[in-house]
Order: sequence, then structure tokens, then C-alpha cells
Amino acid sequence: MAATQQSEKDLIPVTILTGFLGAGKTTLLNRILTERHGEKIAVIENEFGETGIDNEILVEDRQEQIVEMNNGCVCCTVRGDLVRILGELAEKRKRGELRFDRVIIETTGLANPGPVAQTFFMDEAIHGQYLLDAVVTVVDAKHAQKTLDDHDEARRQVGFADRILLTKTDLVDDEAKVDDLVRRLRQMNPRAHQRKVHMGEADIREILDIRGFNLNAVLELDPGFLTGDYHEHDDDVKSFVWRDARALHMEKIETFLSLMVQNYGEDLLRYKGVLNVQGEPRRMIFQGVHMLMGGTPGKPWQPGETRESVMVFIGRKLPRRLFEEGLAYCAA
Repeated sequence: MAATQQSEKDLIPVTILTGFLGAGKTTLLNRILTERHGEKIAVIENEFGETGIDNEILVEDRQEQIVEMNNGCVCCTVRGDLVRILGELAEKRKRGELRFDRVIIETTGLANPGPVAQTFFMDEAIHGQYLLDAVVTVVDAKHAQKTLDDHDEARRQVGFADRILLTKTDLVDDEAKVDDLVRRLRQMNPRAHQRKVHMGEADIREILDIRGFNLNAVLELDPGFLTGDYHEHDDDVKSFVWRDARALHMEKIETFLSLMVQNYGEDLLRYKGVLNVQGEPRRMIFQGVHMLMGGTPGKPWQPGETRESVMVFIGRKLPRRLFEEGLAYCAA
């Protein structure tokens, strides 16, 4: 369950930065770590090597090293347990030994970001100190089509994204190829906003404080989703949107979603929705990662406002018809 808005200000926001090998994650991170943006950021390189930045090492042991950059940011190389290093960073911050405002976790190019995201829901100590803000995925526009064809990890990284940063678009000789990639990514994940960036020069506001994992954030879907005629890719990661103006029966929807999560949780990468529940004056907001699902009341429905349930499911080889028929059955 997500933290309430009341306590969010006390939590340390976390961004997960992912993307396939060579997409430009480290270029982007180097810029974040050296730019004078006024933010003190702790960067965790999860099971990763050196960043290639020469800095004074403040703390070093057999498990990880913590490096302070000249702009006050902190960089950690973690080869052990992510929960442990997050706990240690929070303790050092509490004791005044380290100063940082937020955390960015860079995963390896071959990593599935799902288990990293789950860390912030499964571990109570971490859940009580950190707020998972968003998953940001970097996609290499020049090589992305083949990478997505060949590698399940790359497709999962797109499926988990709250924001997609397209790099190397200037190296693609045909703008139509970039447009085709944009549409393919939108088919896989319609809820992730896409931005073109050059050599890691993304506006830091495009990366931080997105609140993609905030249950009360607005459910935003690209209006161009599923429009346009282009080559269809046989991706195993796909998405679909379900809408229904009828009110839903709370007990039925809870039972059905729990059943779907039990059976297809491993293949459900991200799912999120706004529910119109019978007899409820407020929206019910829900979302999940794999088998972890949570819900919270949203803002009240306004007089005369059209009440509608909208849900998006992103996953691998999901039985869309089964989901749609089951959700329709939950109408009150």
C-alpha cells in the first residue's frame, strides 16, 4: 500500500533508472551527478561496476563504496543486498553523516526492474523510510527495434516504465523509423510518457518527482494509444485498457482482481486503475506490481461528472478476453 499524502513529505523519494545495455543510462547519471542542480542525490548502482568518475572515496568496505561528488551528490556501488544499503543510507542520513534529498537506483542493462520496485512494498522498514517515485527507462532509438525483438529484459523494462527517454534519435537516418518505434513503445506501455533526449541532456524535471507510483496520481493514458497504421510487432509484453461506465461491485472486483493476480501475477508487470464503485462518493484508485496490489480512496466524484472505471494492464501474454469478461461481470 502506498504511503499517504500526509506522510509523503517525510519520506525519501526514489527513482529507478533502467534501460538496456548501451542505451545511455550512465551518460545520463554522470550528468545528474556533476550538474549543479541544487539537489543532493544518492545514486545507487545496483550490482554494477564503476561509473568512471574520479572522486574522493569517503567510505569503503568489502561490500560497497560510497563516493561524494563535488556538488554534494553521493554515489554508491552495491554488490550486496539492496535492502541493507538503503537501510544504511537512511541511518547515515538520520545521524547527519550523509546529506541527500533523494535516491536514484541504476539497474544493470540486463536487469528486470520488477524485483527492485517490489523492494519498496515488501520490506516494512524500507517502506517506512522511502517513497518509490517512478521507473524511468532509457531506450536507444538506433538499436531498440532489434533489442526489443531479441531480449525479454528490454521488453520488461519498457513495460515497467512510468517515463521513457529516447536517446540517439539523431543517429537514426529516417524519422519514420523513430515514429514507428514510438508507436511500438506506446502499444507496449500506453501510460508511460515518452521524451526524446540528446546525450543524456534530459531536463531533471523530466526524471524526478513524477509520482508514477503514487496511487493518487492521475491515471494518464496517451490519447494516441492504439491509433495509426504501422508494422505490428509480436511483442510478448503488451497492454490493454478497459473502460466501463457501469458502477462496480466492490466485493466482486476485489475477488476477481485477487484471483487474476494469483494466477497471472508473475506476468503482470504493471496495472493501475480508477474504479467507479457502487455507493462510493470517491474514486477508488488501485495499482500493482506483479503479485503486490494496493488501493486507496481518491478524490470525490463531482456532481454531474461522468463516473467511469478506467484500468490499464501491462504484462506478458495476458489473456485479455478473460480479464475483460471478468471485469464486466463485476458490474453491480
